[in-house]
Order: sequence, then C-alpha cells, then structure tokens
Amino acid sequence: MPKYYEDKEEDGRACSGVREDLRQCLMESPCVLQENKSPKQCLREGHCRSLQVTFFACKRSMLDTRARFRGRKGY
Repeated sequence: MPKYYEDKEEDGRACSGVREDLRQCLMESPCVLQENKSPKQCLREGHCRSLQVTFFACKRSMLDTRARFRGRKGY
C-alpha cells in the first residue's frame, strides 16, 4: 500500500509517508467522491481502516521511550 514519491519534497514531520497515504486513500474513496461526505466523516465510518491503524501506531511509537532503540513504526 505505501506509495513512494521520487519527485516529492521530503516532509520533515514524523509519519509523513503514512499521513500522505491515508490522505490519498480518503480522497479517492467512494465515500468522498460519490457521497460528498467529508474525509473526517468517512474515517469515522471505517474507510481506510488499515492505514488509520498504521498511522496511529506510528504516532504512538513517538511517545514510546523504547522507540529510541527500535525506531519509529510505519514508513
């Protein structure tokens, strides 16, 4: 599922790859395109759930003190 961008500038924020893929998944979902709902509503309804869980794990690993040794989760 990850998308790698060669021409794109590197975002300095943590979990930026997962964030971009989650945003892209939501914007391309039929919930947003056909039903004209906001991405926030579609996320609450369960669209792109796997990317949402991955993004949560990445953000949670930032607070984990063991992440200094293991590295951040996600990509």
